[in-house]
Order: sequence, then C-alpha cells, then structure tokens
Amino acid sequence: MKGILKYLVVALFALLGSKAGAQVGFPYCESFQTASTQANTIFGGDARLVDGVLRLTTNQLNQRGFVYFDIPFPSTYGLKVEFEYFSYGGTGLYLADGLSVFLFDGDTQNFNPGGFGGSLGYAQRSSEPGLSNGYLGIGFDEYGNFGNSSEGRNGGFAGIGQNVLVPNAIVLRGPGNGNSGYPFVVGRKTTSTGNDGLLPGGQFEISSGGSGTSRVTDPMQIGYRRVNLELQPDPDGVGFFITLSMVVTTQAGLPRQITIFDRPFDFPAPKNLKIGFAASTGGYSNFHEIRNLIVEVSADDKLLEPQGVDFSDFSSCAGQENQFYITDQEVVLPNENSAIRCLQFYNSEESIEGESEDICSQARCLEQNRVLIMPQGTFRASDQAGGFTFFPNEEYIGQEVTVFYTITDSYGKTSQGNSITLAIEESPKPINLQVSGQNEVIEKVDICQGDAVTFEGLGSEEYERFEWYKDGELIGGAIQQIFTTGEEGIYQVIGYNRKNCPAKSNEVKVAFPNFPAIGITSPVVGCEVGQPVDLTAYIPDYDPATYDYELSGSGLILLNDEMKTVSKSGDYQLRVKLKSLECYSDPVPLEVFIQEKELTVDFDFGVEGSGVKDVAGGGIFPDDVIEFFDLSDERAVKWEWDFGDGANSQDQNPKHVFGKKGEFEVELVITDMYGCQETVSQIVAVTRSFRLMVPTGFTPLDSQNKTFLPKQKGLVQFELLIFNIWGELIFSTNDLETEGWDGTLKGKLLDAGLYIYRVNGVATDGEKLEESGKFRLIR
Repeated sequence: MKGILKYLVVALFALLGSKAGAQVGFPYCESFQTASTQANTIFGGDARLVDGVLRLTTNQLNQRGFVYFDIPFPSTYGLKVEFEYFSYGGTGLYLADGLSVFLFDGDTQNFNPGGFGGSLGYAQRSSEPGLSNGYLGIGFDEYGNFGNSSEGRNGGFAGIGQNVLVPNAIVLRGPGNGNSGYPFVVGRKTTSTGNDGLLPGGQFEISSGGSGTSRVTDPMQIGYRRVNLELQPDPDGVGFFITLSMVVTTQAGLPRQITIFDRPFDFPAPKNLKIGFAASTGGYSNFHEIRNLIVEVSADDKLLEPQGVDFSDFSSCAGQENQFYITDQEVVLPNENSAIRCLQFYNSEESIEGESEDICSQARCLEQNRVLIMPQGTFRASDQAGGFTFFPNEEYIGQEVTVFYTITDSYGKTSQGNSITLAIEESPKPINLQVSGQNEVIEKVDICQGDAVTFEGLGSEEYERFEWYKDGELIGGAIQQIFTTGEEGIYQVIGYNRKNCPAKSNEVKVAFPNFPAIGITSPVVGCEVGQPVDLTAYIPDYDPATYDYELSGSGLILLNDEMKTVSKSGDYQLRVKLKSLECYSDPVPLEVFIQEKELTVDFDFGVEGSGVKDVAGGGIFPDDVIEFFDLSDERAVKWEWDFGDGANSQDQNPKHVFGKKGEFEVELVITDMYGCQETVSQIVAVTRSFRLMVPTGFTPLDSQNKTFLPKQKGLVQFELLIFNIWGELIFSTNDLETEGWDGTLKGKLLDAGLYIYRVNGVATDGEKLEESGKFRLIR
C-alpha cells in the first residue's frame, strides 16, 4: 500500500505532536524508583515519591494520600495489575488504616477521592462522598472498618454489628457515586479460616509489622507482599471475573502464592476505566507504600497488531530540518481507543526487532531506535507520537533515501515494519516578508484598529504555492503570494518551489499601536500671574519625534511643542498617536489653571497676654509664649511655619516658646488649593533674660499693697535690701518666695516717708543685676 506522508512546518508539527503525546497507553509500568514519574501519574494529598517508593502515608496520624493514572483503558479488554506494597512502622496499639486499589469511570471529568479513614479513599464516610463514579474498590484493611457498615458505608461482613472491627481483611466494594452505592460484595479475613477466611496454612497479616519495623523488599524475607489482580471480561454475563492473588512471605525463604478471590464481579462496567490507589491513617498509623506497578490489558489475545503503510513520492529539502507526521488515520489501528504511541526507525527491513518479551519494554520506544543516522541524513522520532524529522545532507541532493519504521499502539502492540522513501531536493533561499510596495525588510508593522496591511512574499525564484501563518498556525485558504490582514499577530510565509521544498520568510509582527502613557496629574498649575505653562514638561517621556500630541479644549487646539505655552485656564483633553498612523489614543481629561491674582502673605506676632514684640515694649523673654497671627490671602489652605530654631508648625495661628535669647528669622509659607505658594519672614528678637518692676510706694495699713516687693521674672538669685534715709539697714531677704517688707522694724511700724531699696540678683543666663532707688511708705 502506498501512502502520502504529511509534511508540516515546525509550528504545526509542534501542535500535533503535543496532542498525540497526550496518549500514553498500556502496558503502563511505573517503578516509582526514579526522581519523577510519567506525566499521566497524578498525585494527591500526602502522596510523595520517597526513597524509591510511592509513599501514600507516613506513620503519622490522620494522613490521606492517593494517586491515579490519567489513562483510560477500554473495559472490553479487561485489566491485569501487579504491584508490591509495604505496610510497616506503625505507632500505637493498633495499625491503621490500610490501602486500596480502585477503578473508576474513565470518562469522569472531575476526579475526587472517596472518604478516607476506614473508607480508604474509596467508599463514602459520614459526610464525605465516595470516589467519583467509582466502579470497584479493593481494600487491604489493617484496622477493620472497610468491611463494616459504620460511618455510613453500605454493608459489611455478615453476622457482625455495625461498628464491629474486622482487622486484617481484604474487601471488595462495588460501584457508587457521591453518598450512595459502594456496596460490600465479598471479603476475606486473612488471619482466619472458614467461609470468610483463607484455607488453612494460608493466613497472613495485611501489614508486615508495627512499631520499629521497616520496609521489606526481598521476597525471601518475612513481611514481603505483592499483589496480582486480573479482571477478565465475563463471557457469560456482565462485568468481570476477578482473580486476586498475593505473594506473601511469613517464613524466611518461603514466599507463597495465595489466592484471595476467584469469582464474578457482576456489575456493568463503564466503557472506559481508570485505575488508582489510596491509603489513610487515623487515630493509629502505619507507613503505606507501593512500587513496581505494572498495568496491562487482560485479554491480550484479543489485541491485534497495528499496520503501517509504505510512504513514497514525497520530498525533503537538503540542509534544513524537515518535519513530518504520520497520523492515526493514515495507518490501521485495530484496537479500541488506540493511537500511535511509538515510532521507531531502522536502516533495513531485516534489522527490525521483534516484540520484546519484557512487558514494560513494549510500553516505550527504545532510545536507540528513535534516532537513525544514515549517510543521506538523520531521522529523529518525537516522543510518544507519529511525528519525526529528517535532516538530509546536501551532498545527496537529487537522490532518494529509504528508511524502515514500526509503529506501536496504546497497548504496546507493534507493526511488522514499513518503508518511507523521500526524495532529497535542493532547498531554496529564504524569502523576504515585506509590506507590499516597500523594499525594506522589517520586524514590526503598526496599524490602526479597523485598518489593514498587505504583505508580500518575495524571493529569488518562482514558487508554486504559498502558506501563510499567524502565530505559528496555518491560515486556511491563504495560498497566494500576497496576503492582507487587519489582525494583530506574528506573521510568516512559506513559499514552495517546483520541487516542493519550502523557503521560510522572516517573521513580522502586526500590532495595534501601543500608545505611550500620557497620564498627567490634574490640574496643571501655573502660579506666576499671566505666565503660560509648559504642558510638555508634564508628559512622561515626551517624544515629538516619534509621536504627535494634541491638546484640545477652551477653544484651542495645540499640537506638540505648541503645548509649551498654554496660556489659558480651562478643561482640556490630551491624546497621542504614532506619526506614521492617523489613529489617536483615547483622550485623557485634564485641567489647566493659571493664577490670575498674586497670593499675598503676611503675619504679626506678640507675647501672649501683653502683645510685647520688641525692646520698646519691654522686650521678649526666652520663656515668653509668642502668639503668631496669619494675615495672609484668604485663598490659603495650608500654612507652614519655620521658627528659625528647628521647630515647625502647620497651624494657621500657632504659639511658640523660643527658650533662649537671640534673633530668630520666622518664615511663613502659604499654599493655595492649586499648590501655588508665597513666602514671608520676620525677625523675632528675644533680648531679655530677666525683668524687674519696682513699685513707687506701699500702704502697710491697707488690705492691699501692704508690703513692699519688687516684681521680678527670670532671676534665679534675688536679694532685697531696705535702708532708711540715713543709710541704716532696716530689712533684708534673699528668699525668692519672699512676701516683701511690711514696713516694720523689730515689730514696730515705722513712720511714713522715703526709704531706699537695693536689689541684687542673677538671671537664668548668668547676667547679674544691681539696682537701687527710692520708694515711699504711706500711712
């Protein structure tokens, strides 16, 4: 049979190749002893790859782990499963809970495991629903709940109460979904004999040991466990005939094969099934692990070998990698749900290898057959697909090359071998993708939405046909030299010469204009009265060489540098466009404000309570509270005071104590609602460190003004001396808290008349005071 091999360019091949690679199929072999697993192996919960095994749970409490294989297999062919499991190292008085292997409807869209704990990830458990569209659950139950009807499970071992534990049991449960179904079908108590137990001498525990035990991987050592499960399509009814056996070692050097079940499972099977595993712990714990998993179809005798075809009359092009694809439709795939899984190459029909006896070797392409180097060039198969490439050597231009290939389907069945014959042609030089009417090669074209650009593929020879691509995908119906588009994307054209060899062009990106940011904080303010504002200074990365900017509003339309002198307040709209295009960006609204009346700023100040502001008024002391009064423009909305001593205030009318003598330049900055500012400053002189006020007389016999006492401020030392007119000392005190002289001497009130005072003192800054004078005693 002759066929026509499909030739695809790189992008299309990658698309098809990834789609084909999604089907892995059977036999499915996963040792779990490598750093990663196949892409179709889906982990969940506490499941992890650890130390050469898939660990579903650790020996911690309340663990739940699961894994399933996202590969459907037709129930028509049945199933065979083999795996080792390791259950050990538990803590506490009991071991718990166990592990399960389950089947579910392969067409289920959303996978969810079942209840954990005693339901082992398969059946319902109280409010937890069971496995999505479950078909069969086999529980290897250590603790004993999978075989009873507690926690809402459907049925259990006969003759036991709802909550009675049945530890060391292997139990089959049937189909279910959500909170219904999953019925108890049959169970075996592995440490018992009788109807529900095993034949005498066949007893064993589900787990290989409790606390302190370790994983047993040697079949000759006590504690080893391997499971063999086969579901054969039942020729006499619905469902399957189930055979479950185990290899267990309870005596060193004596592994035994024990049959657990050999019976019908009379439940109609879904069209497709998928397989998975789960395990759980609860109030007690155990390690639960599996490895060396092999999944294959049961009815291998019903599987047929795929049939390839001989491909010829097709060309390859020297000096470049040619991409080809053998589709499922071009070959014969007789097995249900089958697809091309492996493509392998050989340089002669005699060198085609027969099917391996190793079931897992049938599941993958052999690396040595995926690449074939021949004198004419190199063939290279893609992963798990019907795609391949051929890179012909230029010295074989004008000749043909023949290679032999086999295909392996989803079930590991391999064809007998067929040939591919390719002519090696001279490759044309690359062609240029240009805008029609222009001579330069460009990388990008900007167009306005609603507009279009016309491309043309130009090369050094004549081309029989063209293929146009957008974003790596073939554009249907685009076969001419010229192509017009109004859509964004990356475009490329391939021209085929009379020998059907492709010449690929450069890529050109078509894009709608990416307008620069023109967002401006509004309003734009000019604070100098009558002076225009330069709006371009506010536009980020203003670039009039590349873009056109337009400002419109308030009866004006200004372009580019005309916006440097905007002299009118008002509401405007700003937009931008590429100089090469006519489409503008969406307009950005903004306000322009130009000050029409100058802001005025002023303030006054004085000592609180007295209004003193200078020496003439008595001077300002360091500890005086100074009041500042804003006399500025009523448009001010913000006040910033700098008192010249490191202190600041934002009150409109603040108060301040300078605390030391000196001249301080006090500055006031006012700001209006548009951010315009004005500044004024004044000098505040703090000149006095003390003050002394002496009365001219006193009246000792009145209720008021009955003592003579000069009032002072700022003194830390104070001495008051009183003399009569003959210079005789009649009173003295150095008490800062004194009430003064009461007009007596030795308890007797003196006569009215003139007296002399002298005050000696020291101010807070160390300045000395000596002052004297006359005053009158009035009677």
